[in-house]
Amino acid sequence: MKTRLVIFDFDGTLCDTRRCIVTTMQQTQKACNLPVASEDVCASTIGLPLKNCFMHIYPDLSDAEATKCADTYRVIFEANKERLQPTLFPNVRETLKWLKNNGIAMSIASSRSSKSIRDFLSGLGIIGDIAYILGAEDVTKPKPDAEPVLKTLGALHYSADEALVVGDMPFDIMMGRNAGTRTCGVTYGNASRRQLEDSGANFVIDDMWELTEIIQNN
Repeated sequence: MKTRLVIFDFDGTLCDTRRCIVTTMQQTQKACNLPVASEDVCASTIGLPLKNCFMHIYPDLSDAEATKCADTYRVIFEANKERLQPTLFPNVRETLKWLKNNGIAMSIASSRSSKSIRDFLSGLGIIGDIAYILGAEDVTKPKPDAEPVLKTLGALHYSADEALVVGDMPFDIMMGRNAGTRTCGVTYGNASRRQLEDSGANFVIDDMWELTEIIQNN
């Protein structure tokens, strides 16, 4: 069935937030007296719920300690996002315009808070293109569980076979697969082509504009 809805991840897929996220994470680690992890280790957690990011890097953290890290991160991030402003990846704006002109609905399913997503989308001038925004607080079972996709499908009244999930991390691909949608990985984010292929992505692209070819031909 032809794609009628594209469900995008945000960080690393639409928007390049890596520098801001990694810098904030490392500053948080210092503030919480934790060993500072490398950029690659920090980036490997992008897409997970915030508290889980710290528990992934530091498995011995208690729930309370991980919560403190997440709270500290949010405070630091608010200061950093003005200094380290994110930008859209190449051809994202043009691809969103093409999708809109071709009657394809677009939504976002992210582990970032919905307020943060809306603030970024407004600043980037693309919030009007997005029909539905689902953030971390909107689900009880985050990626890679199917809930973010299933909730989106229900809200917008599409079936799984009408939807395509697009993301830069294996968590995104697994979320889409668990919900029964087709999936597309992007290599310019925070995971490699091999990781995306191994997670079972139906398609893998190096540039967002390639998405238009996938939708026209599949």
